[in-house]
Amino acid sequence: MRFSGFFLFLGSVALALVPLLAQESADLPSAPSAARATKPAPQPPPPTPTPQPAPNETPPIADTSKPSTPAPEAEPEGTTIRKNVNEVNIVFTVTDKHGRHIKDLKRDDFHVVDDSRSAAISSFHSETNLPLQVGLLVDASNSVRDRFKFEQESAIEFLSQTIRPRYDKAFVVGFDATPEVTQDFTDNTETLSRGVRILKPGGGTAMYDALYSACRDKLLKQSQGTPVRRAIILLTDGEDNLSHVTREEAIEMAQRAEVVVYTISTNITGSRARGDKVLQRIADATGGYAFFPFQITDVANAFAEIQDELRSQYALSTLPRNFAADGRYHTVEILASNHKSLRVRSRRGYYAPTAQ
Repeated sequence: MRFSGFFLFLGSVALALVPLLAQESADLPSAPSAARATKPAPQPPPPTPTPQPAPNETPPIADTSKPSTPAPEAEPEGTTIRKNVNEVNIVFTVTDKHGRHIKDLKRDDFHVVDDSRSAAISSFHSETNLPLQVGLLVDASNSVRDRFKFEQESAIEFLSQTIRPRYDKAFVVGFDATPEVTQDFTDNTETLSRGVRILKPGGGTAMYDALYSACRDKLLKQSQGTPVRRAIILLTDGEDNLSHVTREEAIEMAQRAEVVVYTISTNITGSRARGDKVLQRIADATGGYAFFPFQITDVANAFAEIQDELRSQYALSTLPRNFAADGRYHTVEILASNHKSLRVRSRRGYYAPTAQ
């Protein structure tokens, strides 16, 4: 009985405490809620005001170190916009049946045939005064030793009379087993003369290598801010026995560089040798002319004729039909339609550019 009374007493106490505990539990927040209540929510920092320039003050320069897409720059007023145009530029010479230069023809006197199709002429000029970029290539092999001195003096005379200071430029290359630039591009005729005089004959002949490298490394890379006339004068007997490139590879490079090659044979035997046929082929393919002096003194006359021709040429641009940037070789011919007796001499073809 005592134990029963005791348990009854404990039960009464427990029943009395339950409401009090429930009330206290309701008044206290849970642990996570309490933590959130005691820590204020972070607020975003106020935006940094962009400083405004004071009157008459230069605005601040933007930070260009941050990556951003640059806005296209406006073309300055008066700037010429250059675009790729599918034009082919051709320099050519017109002579009568006596070989005299004809200098007074007009655009309507000519017709262009490109790959056997008629092509439109987009521009035409009688170019008697264009700046010159001339390469003088002199055979300094053993085969020309006996006439080398006279050839040097003729070449020096040509450069002195042709190259105009501050307008034209020329360079000198001597070649035997290898080509050697003895004078780089300059308009100083005295410097060019020294480049010719220091040449000494000896060794084999790498004529094709000399022509190839002169076109590729000198004329093709020479800056051309304004229209110029590019020419090479090749003084040699035409015999080659050491070149790494072929004759046709040398011709192709001249055509790609838009170079007219004039050849002067040093063969004065009175009969056409194998080398003379090579020189004729090079000149014909590039729109130049092959000279075959009968005696050594005629070399100077050949140089004089080249000088006259360089000041007596025409230039036109043509728009071929169905032009494609495929790098392919195209034949081209210029005809003097209204003057059947005249002879037009130009390069036989061109290489189209290759698509980028």
